[in-house]
Amino acid sequence: MAYAAKDLSVLAYANGFTLWHYTTPDPASQVDDAGYFNGASDMLRAGDMLLANTGTGGTPAAGVFVVAANMGGVVNLANLTAFDAANSD
Repeated sequence: MAYAAKDLSVLAYANGFTLWHYTTPDPASQVDDAGYFNGASDMLRAGDMLLANTGTGGTPAAGVFVVAANMGGVVNLANLTAFDAANSD
């Protein structure tokens, strides 16, 4: 699949930083590929964070991506830092 603008939303904005939410059936390993978010390059800035729900169509994962770079309209995210789903109780 590919980036879908309808699935990206702003959660908070302050001091030039934006916290986003993104949900997609795509796996995290695809979402963090350079160029996946090029359609949002006019909005995403290096240092922004995306809370994400990925793999919603199969193997779900949740966590946070950081926008590592946005140069020349090419957006690159750092790998997903997953939220631990395991419960130790």
